[in-house]
This record gives sequence, structure tokens and C-alpha cells, in this order.
Amino acid sequence: MSMSSTTAGLPPSLPPILVTVVTGFLGAGKTTLLRGLVQRRQSRRLALLINEFGEVAIDGDLLRADGDAQGQVQIQDFAHGLIAYGDDEQFVPAMLALAARRAQIDHVLIETSGLALPSAVMEVLQSDALAPHFVLDATLAVVDTPLLLEQAFASGDATQAATAGLFRQQLACADVVVLNKIDGLEEAALLQAEEAVRALAPNVRFLELAYGARLDIRLALGLRLHQAGAAVHHHYTPVTMPGERAVVPADQQRFNGHAHSGLGAHSHGLSTHKHFHEQDPGWQSFTLRCKSPQQPEVVRAAVAAVALAEPILRAKGFVATEGAPARLLQGVRARVVMAQASDAAQSARERSELVFIGYHPSRARVARLLSELTATEWK
Repeated sequence: MSMSSTTAGLPPSLPPILVTVVTGFLGAGKTTLLRGLVQRRQSRRLALLINEFGEVAIDGDLLRADGDAQGQVQIQDFAHGLIAYGDDEQFVPAMLALAARRAQIDHVLIETSGLALPSAVMEVLQSDALAPHFVLDATLAVVDTPLLLEQAFASGDATQAATAGLFRQQLACADVVVLNKIDGLEEAALLQAEEAVRALAPNVRFLELAYGARLDIRLALGLRLHQAGAAVHHHYTPVTMPGERAVVPADQQRFNGHAHSGLGAHSHGLSTHKHFHEQDPGWQSFTLRCKSPQQPEVVRAAVAAVALAEPILRAKGFVATEGAPARLLQGVRARVVMAQASDAAQSARERSELVFIGYHPSRARVARLLSELTATEWK
């Protein structure tokens, strides 16, 4: 999709475009959740801005595979950087280009990098340049629930401490937390996950369940949580007396996938966050490529072994196989899965490309281990 820096004004008769910001730590399932929303968008005309920490835009390719030929889904990649941060010169022009096509767009979805804070986007949306054209609908934080229950976001060594700090800050910015990867979890585990979220971010307004990485579109788009005087379209309105904290009705106190904190709208403290590299240069991303055809199960096992040997928190990419369609690899720490890539995503895949993201990882060692374990050259 071509986006110029057009600054055409928004006709007074048209309301601002709603914007949903989707955040979440590496591998939480943000892109998969967005794919489901795109597939179930009904008649909504969507524009998606996808930010990845890496030079290869894997997520954008996956989402394009679910678009259609009628132009109802427009996608732009923001690879190798952090969207809306101080040194990003693309975000405002891209948004103004969308504003110029207001009549063709119903909703904008922005997926931030797993290593970014959504508050940068939230602040720029309120700038003089964008505020006349856009209004924040809600900020959704997607959570890898099994990792949360495993206390992977608790402070520990240097990697855990960096992970925990970023995870907490992402939750603190959220209006809605989506518990993802919950298939097979018992209700007791879901209650435990809810308690963990509430302890880390007590001002989160709603928690939702995403079975099969699918979220009811009514719980994701059109919430209007940041429009003055707008009603929140949920099952009940908490009852409050002056000066009292809202009370959750008795029938909502048990976790049912639509739990509510009863807290009033929280302010996000929208101060611009410096590029995280300025604060912590340990987060690194690199891409390894291989021209030789691969055996999917061998690559899957190799990437899992690499994640155990090096501080790799996320791996993703496409694996080229001989005489068969390309495979999609997704890894969160040592949990690595392979899946059939869609026709659109696997086109022109003559080589394998894998993106690795970690905290102080050694690129040379990862390349060496991957080459040894697959008996092919990765570089």
C-alpha cells in the first residue's frame, strides 16, 4: 500500500477515525489475533500498521494473506524500528495519508513491536497533527498466558529483569488485557492469570479470553473508551457512589472471560518514551538465511535447541523445503512450532529466513549452532 505524506484536511461532516493499538511482549500472539479480527471484520474497512523489531517483515506477510482484492484491508509495514518513537519519520505522514482517504477507512489497527511501549503511539495520536483526524478507541495488551503462569515475567537474572520491566509497562498502558494461548487451561489457572494481571496492572479496565487466538470483534473494535461522553459497550455498568470505588456485581466476580475491574478510566501518563535502545542496548534482533532446502522437523528442533543455549526469546520466519511449500516457523523461547504457510506468504521463497530476537544473544553462536544442527549453512 502506498502512503504519501498528504495532509488534506478532514471534512467536518466526517468523525475522527477510531484507532486500536495492539501491544504485547514478544510471541504473545498479536499477529495471530489480528488475523482473526481481519477475517471476521464483516464490512469494516481496515487499515493496519504493523511494526516489527527486525529487518524482515514476517507479520505483514502473514496478514496480507488474509486480505482481499476489494481493498478493504490496507497494510503497511514498519520494520526495523519502533513506530511513533522520536526518530520515526514515517508514522505521522502515514497516518495523514490515511486521514486523506477517510471516506474509505472505518478503523485503524496499529500493532506495536513486542519490544515497544504503546504510549509513544498514544501520545502522537494526541498531537496537533493527528488529533483532528483520529481518536484512540482502546489499547489492547495481548498476554502469553502460559508464560505468565510460569512466572516468566518475574524478575530474576538480567534477561528476566529486562523482560519483566517491559511487560509491566506494556500492561500499564492497556485498557483491555487479552489472555491468549489459553486452550486447555482450567478455570483455576485462568483465575490465577487474572490475579497476576490485576497485581501487575490494577488499572486495566477489562480482561478478555481468546480461545484459539480468537477474540469477538465486538470486544476489540468500537469500544470508544477514550471518547468523551461515549458509552462503553459491555455487559454492565459498575455502580458507584460519590467517592467510592466501583463495585463489580456479584455475578461478574467469577472469571468468565469478560471480567471487569470496575475501575474508572485510567490516565496513561502519555510522556514520550525514549527509544528503548537508549535505555537498554541488550535487546537485539538479527536475521539468518540459508539457501539450502530444509527438513521442517530438523529446523524446528534446531531452533528449540538454540533457544536453550542462547537468550533467544522469539524466533519467526519462513523455512524453504525441497519439493514442498514453504513452512512458517514460530518460536517463543524453546516452544517452537511449524505450520503450513499460506500461498501468499510462501510465494517466491527460494531460501529460508529466520528472525531471532533476544537479550544479549550471540549472532555468531546462533548461526554456528543452527548450521551444525541442520547440516546446512546459515549466515
